[in-house]
Amino acid sequence: MLEVVLSFAAILIVFLVLPLIIGQTEHKVMAHMQSRLGPMYAGGFHGWAQLIADGVKFAQKEDVIPAAADRRIFMIAPGVALVPYLVVLIVIPLDRDLVAVDLDVGLFFVLAVMGIGVLGSIMAGWASANKYSVLGGMRSAAQLMSYELPLVLAASSVAMAAGTLSLPGIVEAWQWWWLPWQAIGGVVFFLAGLAELRRPPFDMPIAESEIIMGPMTEYTGMRFALFMLSEYAGIVVLSFLTTVLFLGGWQGPFLYGWLWTLLKVFLLAFVVIWLRVTYPRLREDQLQKLAWAVLVPLALVQLALTGVVKVLT
Repeated sequence: MLEVVLSFAAILIVFLVLPLIIGQTEHKVMAHMQSRLGPMYAGGFHGWAQLIADGVKFAQKEDVIPAAADRRIFMIAPGVALVPYLVVLIVIPLDRDLVAVDLDVGLFFVLAVMGIGVLGSIMAGWASANKYSVLGGMRSAAQLMSYELPLVLAASSVAMAAGTLSLPGIVEAWQWWWLPWQAIGGVVFFLAGLAELRRPPFDMPIAESEIIMGPMTEYTGMRFALFMLSEYAGIVVLSFLTTVLFLGGWQGPFLYGWLWTLLKVFLLAFVVIWLRVTYPRLREDQLQKLAWAVLVPLALVQLALTGVVKVLT
């Protein structure tokens, strides 16, 4: 019993710390890439206190609920967006013996629970009684429906290759030559995951220049902060899953396994931030076309390639 409690405590610490580190990193990386001076001032040296300043700002803001809103749904939507990522981290291995729960159907569990997180944005958009929020919620729903299929197909190719749905089992079966073999699936999985997180260039449900903040338009204070935290927690989960499924997880020379996992996770998180700075937002028709005309066919090609290699070997 004590071991279970300690495992969950460690998962909670990781959940609380890593998203904050990713958020701070995004401030700094974007500041350097776009020559932004603001994030470099708070606290003095390199703006070390920017994250603290953001937290104080959110805590001081008034918690406002629109008069016409569905109060109950409006209040629980940020939790629905955030909690699934905490649940997902329970089954993701950090090292060979560092996983809270090793489920035989871990991959299936992860994909099922991740889909619930998007419902938080849909609920927030519907409950806000704001036309921009409703439009953002509808875009979130359309995006989820489009990108869930390539995400699942890409993950299925790895499960087929490893012969198991257990995440530690997939890492144990992983070989270095899987990098070129599963490269198409890895790219599809990563891009589809970004789209489900509504990260740029797939941020059509938010699109500040068109619909203000989409489903989050009416949110203030700590509830808005929970949506921001869920976004960074989603980046952490996506980076962990891509690392475990396509990059060999804890496997690597010289260093400890958990350190290899974290290095790969932070490298992928940097790529997520880099994409935000580099590419403009897609139009809604471009976003849908990318899913159905590009990613789904590529995922099917990866599945066929995996099947052929498994038959030959």
